[in-house]
Amino acid sequence: MRLEMITPENHQEALALSVRPDQEDLVAPVVKSLAEAYVFPDNAWPRLIYDGDRMVGFLMAFLGIPWGSNPDDLRSGLWRLNIAADAQGNGYGRFAVEAVCGEIRARSGTQAYVTWAPRAGGPEEFYLKLGFRPTGEQSGGQTVGVLDL
Repeated sequence: MRLEMITPENHQEALALSVRPDQEDLVAPVVKSLAEAYVFPDNAWPRLIYDGDRMVGFLMAFLGIPWGSNPDDLRSGLWRLNIAADAQGNGYGRFAVEAVCGEIRARSGTQAYVTWAPRAGGPEEFYLKLGFRPTGEQSGGQTVGVLDL
């Protein structure tokens, strides 16, 4: 498995990525993430996930974004994770989270954040298994989790 930057050669493939229908309300489509990466180029870290020559997912990290109303509370973490519907359950999500944590560590970060929808069928169990713990905060109606690196 490896990460690749989004390029003119692979961006159409990235835009075609779709999650399972029951997950579409849990994560924004790649096109929205790429628009946000364009608007926040200093903080967004979008990457495609490949297994060999096959694109299996998309991730986007946020790096050093001010949190809430405190401009000194800078946080980094996983902003988006889209694993292709037919590629789920093969460890790509774990790989993506580990890659984001590695990038945060490389930038001297000590914590990784993520948010998830608190509903049945949501990704809470996945993130808890990876070691994230709820902070008690909410962001846009989602649970905020943190992982100490």
